[in-house]
Amino acid sequence: MSANTVRLQALRAVEAYQPPAVSYTDTETPGQVFGENVFNRVVMQKRLPKSVYKSVMKTIEHGAPLDPMVADAVASAMKDWAIEKGATHYAHVFYPLTGLTAEKHDSFLEPVSDGSALAEFAGKTLIQGEPDASSFPNGGLRNTFEARGYTGWDVTSPAYVLENPNGNTLCIPTVFVSMTGEALDHKTGLLRSQQAMGRHAERILTLFGHEDPEHVVSFCGPEQEYFLVDRHFFLARPDLLNAGRTLFGAKPPKGQEFDDHYFGAIPERVLGFMMDTERELFKLGIPAKTRHNEVAPGQFEIAPMFERGNIAADHQQLLMTTFKTIAKKHGMEILFHEKPFEGVNGSGKHVNFSLGNSELGSLLVPGDTPHDNAQFLVFCAAVIRAVHKYAGLLRASVASATNDHRLGANEAPPAIISIFLGDQLADVFDQIAKGAATSSKGKGTMMIGADTLPVLPTDPGDRNRTSPFAFTGNRFEFRAPGSMQTVNEPMVVINTIMAESLDHMATELETAVADGVDFDTAVQNLLTQIITDHGAVVFNGDGYSENWPIEAEARGLANLRTTLDALPELITDDALALFSKYDVFNSREMHSRYEIGLEQYALTIGVEARLTLEMGTTIVLPAAVRYQTEVAQNLAALQAVGVEIDRAPLDTVSVPLAALRAGLATLKGALDADTGHDALGEATHARDALLPAMAEVRAAADQLEDIVADDLWPLPTYQEMLFVL
Repeated sequence: MSANTVRLQALRAVEAYQPPAVSYTDTETPGQVFGENVFNRVVMQKRLPKSVYKSVMKTIEHGAPLDPMVADAVASAMKDWAIEKGATHYAHVFYPLTGLTAEKHDSFLEPVSDGSALAEFAGKTLIQGEPDASSFPNGGLRNTFEARGYTGWDVTSPAYVLENPNGNTLCIPTVFVSMTGEALDHKTGLLRSQQAMGRHAERILTLFGHEDPEHVVSFCGPEQEYFLVDRHFFLARPDLLNAGRTLFGAKPPKGQEFDDHYFGAIPERVLGFMMDTERELFKLGIPAKTRHNEVAPGQFEIAPMFERGNIAADHQQLLMTTFKTIAKKHGMEILFHEKPFEGVNGSGKHVNFSLGNSELGSLLVPGDTPHDNAQFLVFCAAVIRAVHKYAGLLRASVASATNDHRLGANEAPPAIISIFLGDQLADVFDQIAKGAATSSKGKGTMMIGADTLPVLPTDPGDRNRTSPFAFTGNRFEFRAPGSMQTVNEPMVVINTIMAESLDHMATELETAVADGVDFDTAVQNLLTQIITDHGAVVFNGDGYSENWPIEAEARGLANLRTTLDALPELITDDALALFSKYDVFNSREMHSRYEIGLEQYALTIGVEARLTLEMGTTIVLPAAVRYQTEVAQNLAALQAVGVEIDRAPLDTVSVPLAALRAGLATLKGALDADTGHDALGEATHARDALLPAMAEVRAAADQLEDIVADDLWPLPTYQEMLFVL
């Protein structure tokens, strides 16, 4: 199929688009739909015996150990509810170290002796499942021939019914572990780390006079950026289909330089997709809040409200799955890759982090006078200390071959991990460093200049979009995670380093008070010590500036530019001791994540390299040769009739064509080279040999795209993919 045919099909699809009829009914509202397919607290309260409900709530709300005796009652109620909603199967849903969602479906029906079947779902089936673990990444935790793995019910994350036109499925969020109990997934570490962080946060609250404080948990609000392209274009691009990003593509005449797409009017087709998606998300209890155009053409964002960390992580995975399904209904494909198009902004997944409990709310709310809010200052100082001391782990938590294309460019935070506090908090901590904080910069007001417009309150400080870890009023926003990755990884690291920091601070305060030091004085001394020792990580300036890497180096802040620079942070002695001390991961589990990181990096680049070779050889090269032949035949015909010819058009295509052939030969040689067959060797070869060879091929191919006749160019162009929606 020619590029022109694909282009025309996409244009016709846009012109003929009619939103699917999935709007709310006359008797339906978003509030009524919200959570209708979730086995939530309201449903449990109605369907469970009172004693069982109280036991389950004690586990969910207070972190109490799960009583296995309640499982049969919960399983029975869950089965009846799901069957009433049309479910025929159940599935334990888990998140293996692929970063994707996995599930194994089993039917409720079991045969009986009279030849009929009964719907059965026992408590032991709810609590534990046994999927094959042999084919998931494990990083050396087990042998490939050892197949047994266990899923375990996560009672803190509600079950839900996933709808399908041909039948519904009860989905049960679970962890996934090996025979020895070691984590083969992303959820187990998140639950362990959240428990560790909460334990030491509660020690701090006790010191501030909160008797028997409510269970403290981490909260997460992940913002999801993504691109949409017409499926005609997507299916005509083998690179998008297989790698999620374009390996070829010349810069279009118009990109994002006008800033006209950001927060612009949402195209009708995209808005129809968004509304359809949100309705499905609401039914699953996912609190989608904000939708808008992002900076790059064809790029958009959705932001949910804050939830408990593990529920937010589950919902984030479910959101991505739902998005992919609904996009296809609207004739589009969604791209979660961090850099699907070179030359325009990539996509991130900003992880907004806070901690708190049902009694006190967020513990990172400064109030109007944060200099007087000692409790807030202690928790804020814990973040500063944790980020400074374990910046390498934070960088490693977002390291991937795909995110390397984005971090450090003028669209995402640099690979240097720093904290932005804003003018108000930076001033307060500066006062603390000098002795004591006695004032806080207050909010102001803004007169816009027209009498009909209201007077607007202004914040005491601006925001900083170039900071990797920025305070944004009542939370910290970690801007470095990639749009494709699970939020579990950064959340595990944040929780664990916060557990260590809060443990350190609680111990210091407890010791000081036991030695007779006044509590307020002990707090002041501790805050002064922390900002003195760790204030170098606070940077309120421009993270994109050329001078920042120089200044960061002088401050002692690491600049881990690539994944291979960052991954070793996972297996330093300090990191191994940290995760072991707080019972999050043992040494084997940490080394497995390091090995898997290397494997995934090498595999990702390997796929892209083979795709580049295949597309360059079978798609780009033939198109360029055809055009070269047309030009040569045209010049020969002119010369035959005595017309003086100019060979410049032939040379114009011949030079980059020769460069393309040379680049393909270099890439083939790099792919055929012996890499030593260990994970580090393969990853290093991918970075040092495959990536430069791919860049050489792309440079020649993109130059040819600007030369070859449009009717001969075989691939949908950036201009088409970014603007035809």
